[in-house]
Formats: sequence, structure tokens, C-alpha cells
Amino acid sequence: MTSRYNNRELSWLEFNSRVLSEAGNTDLPLFERVRFLSIASNNLDEFYMVRVAGVYAQLKEKIKHETIDGLSPKEQLKKIKNKSSELLKKSNFIWSRLKKELSKQRIFFKSFDELNQDEKTNLLNIFNSNIAPVLTPQAIDPSHPFPFLFNQGHFLLMEMQKKGKKRSIYSIIILPKNLKRFYNVSNVEAVKNYVSLEETVSSYASKLFPGYEIKSYISARVTRDSDIEVEDEAEDLVVFYEKALKKRKRGRIVRLELRKGSERHLKKFLIKKIKADEDTVDEIEEFVGTHEISQIIIAGKKEFYFKKFNPRQVERVNQFDGDYFKAIKSKDMIVHHPYETFDAVIQFLNQAANDSNVQAIKQTLYRTTLDSPIVKALKTAAENGKSVTAIVEIKARFDEEANISLAKSLEKSGVQVVYGFVHLKTHAKSSLVVRLENGTLNKYVHIGTGNYHPVNAKIYTDLSLFSADPSYANDIEKFFNFVTGYGDPGELENVILAPKFLRSKLNDLIDNEIENAKFGKPAEIWAKMNSLVDPKIIDRFYTASKHGVKIHLFVRGICCLKPGIKKLSENIYVKSIVGRFLEHSRIYCFANGEQMPSRHNKVFISSADLMPRNLDRRLEIMLTIKNETVHAQVLDQIMMANFKDIKLSWALKDKKYYKLLKAGEDTFSAHEYFMKNPSLSGQGKSIIKEEIMNLKI
Repeated sequence: MTSRYNNRELSWLEFNSRVLSEAGNTDLPLFERVRFLSIASNNLDEFYMVRVAGVYAQLKEKIKHETIDGLSPKEQLKKIKNKSSELLKKSNFIWSRLKKELSKQRIFFKSFDELNQDEKTNLLNIFNSNIAPVLTPQAIDPSHPFPFLFNQGHFLLMEMQKKGKKRSIYSIIILPKNLKRFYNVSNVEAVKNYVSLEETVSSYASKLFPGYEIKSYISARVTRDSDIEVEDEAEDLVVFYEKALKKRKRGRIVRLELRKGSERHLKKFLIKKIKADEDTVDEIEEFVGTHEISQIIIAGKKEFYFKKFNPRQVERVNQFDGDYFKAIKSKDMIVHHPYETFDAVIQFLNQAANDSNVQAIKQTLYRTTLDSPIVKALKTAAENGKSVTAIVEIKARFDEEANISLAKSLEKSGVQVVYGFVHLKTHAKSSLVVRLENGTLNKYVHIGTGNYHPVNAKIYTDLSLFSADPSYANDIEKFFNFVTGYGDPGELENVILAPKFLRSKLNDLIDNEIENAKFGKPAEIWAKMNSLVDPKIIDRFYTASKHGVKIHLFVRGICCLKPGIKKLSENIYVKSIVGRFLEHSRIYCFANGEQMPSRHNKVFISSADLMPRNLDRRLEIMLTIKNETVHAQVLDQIMMANFKDIKLSWALKDKKYYKLLKAGEDTFSAHEYFMKNPSLSGQGKSIIKEEIMNLKI
């Protein structure tokens, strides 16, 4: 029997295939395509470090766990391997095409033998000056055992022979991560002749081993299990993670990348020495670690890049001469990033930090940067004598170390740092500012769908709601007190919290649409998210579909639901938008007995995707949108634009995604629309429903 669900890991690989397809999209500027190739490779690294590592662990520990589509760990690994191999072939093909196009712009990738004498001289100088001093050549023999290879470590394994001797010996050169991957050796300014680090080192390796000649070598890279699982007995999260992060670098090898055509005996020797399994080996056509190809992106012609885009200032704030408190107090406002500047969030907190009437600031931090202006604002506020609390989530994957440093830095400035719960990640995105106004304490809130990360905010599509509504503010105050003091907030007025209430609320909302469908009322669900994995929610959607509820899902990444299946999901439509910006906002809309879009529909924004981890193992916020202008902006503009988009969209049918854009078509792009058109709060306009009716089920 065919499964009701798509496999999570295979669905993710399908998403990465869509990202990779952007690298092959000839409508995009050349260097942006190179960047997409690099992003797809980096994505795959993280996938192996966490997801594939988890499956390997199940297999090694003989855990008989089946996926929601009924696969054993062994079966799942086999399918992952097959799909990954397809992606590698696709990546190799795209890179070969990209190289041809780069060559037309006089950008070349050369082997040592292809260099002229001047270029070889330049390369030798680079090697002697910039590379050799940081290398540690190591022979492999009883007194020099095979070294440990750290996660994502790139190295050369060499077979050498002493002059006049027949017996070969092995050696290894670990390539430090702080070295450049590609070196331009051209003497002509208009021409770039790049030689890779591994090609450079292998060509001059004999200089590191005087008296020896290099017979053969392989370029290789290892990826290790990097997941961290919090132990039940962990009493101090900071201490636990400081120890765990050291272990991460030494996790089980889950992938070994080798240059295609590597010498068989060297490959066999390597696998034995590092105790890797044969099925972890991936043979790469040209460069292992293709995520580093983006290093060749250089300043050049404007047509090589996306047209420069400057986000709009927030019109409502401009109307109040930059005073955020006055602007927010006048009416709720929502800011659509990156089309409207993330500086709005920064300026809001900066104003709070320097306002003598502000008494307290409370802030969640999941992912950000150490030099973030958000962090600086919190420090300034504390130094100015305000009560400042920061909930720093240490368990943010791959940001654990940065967040520990961040927490210590905040504490030095007088910020009260709280780490939340041991077994619940605080993934909610919120700020609370308490201000004394005419003898009364008033509260202002920011609630977002994305992280307080100013770099990512330039390329992630997210929503920021600002409000002085007491019902919002009281809910958020209770949320903060719950995280810092464990006091049960109970059921809140407009904020729905996971894990306690969000799942049941979503069930109720879906069930309400089912009931409306039974009575012949309009019944429809529009939902936008990054991932849809939770089988219970999926089953609820299936039930709704069977009862005639029209469901439109905009899922950027993983989707375990199968749309369009007769008697199961024929009323469900799924599409994914992949383009210049990374779709990240979570929006959930329900008809509520009225045609969509209308002001009577129920609209929510959230930090949560529809995954078991978000619904059951994280602190998340879903917020009811009350203000009519904000409601219309989210529903009539943002969601309608997602409907109308053809240019960037992929439709899911069963397990496969299909590009909606046909060759030669000039169609609507949601990203281009928002770059050119202001939000409703900035006197923009709604997208008329009739315009997208032909796209509906």
C-alpha cells in the first residue's frame, strides 16, 4: 500500500534540488547562480551532519524505528543515498555549465599543467608566502599515527616515494579552514585564472617532503555527526553545552567526499584508517566542499548580480517623525521584511534603550550575531539603568557556541540572562518594552516570525508586528514571566503558546472549517510555512479535504503531505516558492464561514512551523491578528501574492515538484511585486481575488 505521507528526509532533498535548480536558471545573473550552487552544497552539509547522522545512529544502535512513510533506518539510508547521488550528478552538470559561462567572462579554473611559466611562478610565490607556513605535513608510520580529522576537515592523502627507493609511504596534509580555497595567478587584470588550494598544495607538496616525490594523491573531506542531545541530568546548560561542543567535532563520520577517479588503494587505505563505512563515500566530479566555490565571486559588472535593492522605510513611523512609540500607539502596524527595513526593529529597541521613560525591556534571542545592533541596544539599555532581561536560547543548532558567548557578553553589561527550559527550545520571537507615560506604565510589543538576526533579515521574508494593544502586551508579559519563572500563564487572550495550546487550537480551527463545509458555508484554509511534517495535522488536513474544505498550502521546504490524491487530498494544493529571498514567514488563515479573503476570516502569524518539534517540544507563539489594516495586509496582499506567483513557484503533485513557469513566459513574481509595491500600511494596494481565481483548485 502506498503511504499517505512523503518521507521527511527525501522531501528535504527535493527542496535542496529546487535550490540547486536556481543555480541552473539562466534567467538569473551569473554570480547569483554560483551563489545558489554554494548554498545547495552548504545545505547538504548540514543535512548530513544532523538528519543523516540521526538515521545512521538508529542503524548502528539497532533501533527499530519506522518513518511516517513506513521506512526502516536501512531503507531510508538507501533512498537518501540514491537521491543524494542524483543531486550530485545534477550539481556536477550545473557546475560544468557555469564554468563555460564563467569562461566567457574570462574567469577560468586551471590545473597546474594548464598554467604558463609566469603563472606557475605566481603560484609558487603564493604557496611559499601564504600557504606553506601554515601547513603541517605529516608522514604516516608507527611513530606518526594517522591524525584525527575534524568535522568538515579537508585534507590531501598522498603516496610518496623516496628518491632511489621502491617502497612507497603515505603522508597527509590537513588543509586549514582559514586558507583561501582559490588563488588567482593571472598577470592580466581582466583575466582570472583560479587554481584550487588542493591543486596548489599537491603540485608543490614535494617541497614539504624534501627528498620525496609524490606518486599519487586524493583530495578528501569528512562530515561528522554534529547533533547534540540534551541529557536528562544536565543541571547547568552552559556547562553541558561547552563540553558537548567539543565532542561535536569528533562525532561519527557520516560522509566522506572524494575526488572522482581517486586511486583505489589510497581510497581503501583512507577508509580503513578513519573507520568509515563504504556507503558513506561520495565521489565528487571536481571540487570536494563545493560550498566554497562562492569564494570566486568578485566585484564586477552589475549584470553579474541581482539588481541592488534598498528596503523601504516604514511609512507609519515616518509620519510620526521617527517616534516609534507614538507610531505604534496610534495603531498596530506590521512590517514586511526584507521589503521593509529590519532597521525598524533595531530603531525600536534603540529608542527604548535611550528613552529615559522606558523602565524595562524583555527580549528573546534565538539566532543573532555577537555584533548585532539588537545586542548593542540591550547592553546600552542595561548600562542606562533599565531593567533588561534576555532569554537566550543556547540550544539553537550550530549557534550554540555563539549564543554562550553572547549570553556572557550581555551579562557583563548588566543584562539579566535566562536560558529557558532544559527540554524546550525557546523559539518564540518577541520583545516587550515597558514605558512610564503620565504616571502610568504602558507596554509596547514586537512579535515576529523570524529571528532577531540583522544579516539574515536582508534575505529572509518575515513579518514584524508592533503593537501597544494591552491585550497583546499582557499576553506577552505573561509569556516572559512563564519562561523566566515557570509561572503557568494559562490560556491567553490573543497569544497561543506551544506546546500547551497551539496544537489543540489548530485542531479546533481546522474542525471549524469542516463543520462549515458540512453546512454548506465557505470553508477554506490558507497556510504558509517552512515545513509541514506533523502527521496528526496532516491527517486533519486530509479529513478536511474529504469534507470539501479547500486547502492552499505554501510550504517552502519539507512537505510530508501528499496533495491531489483522490478521496484523500483532492482539495489540497501545495506549492513552494524559491527565489532571491528565502521564504520564512509563518501565516495561518481560516475562512471562518466567509469567502476568502474577507475581514471576517481568522488570520494568525507565528514562529512555528507544522512539525512535531514546533508543536510539542518548543516554546512558540501564534498571534491572532485583530487590526483591520494589518489583517488585510497579511491576507489580501501577502497571501494573495503567494497565490498569484508563477515565476518562482513549484507545485507538488504526490512526491514530485513541477515548475509552474513555462519557457518564455513573463509572469508574476511575488518577490518582484513586493520590491516594487509598498505595503498596505504604506498606502499600497490589495491584490484582487479575481486575479488569482484561475490558479485555484
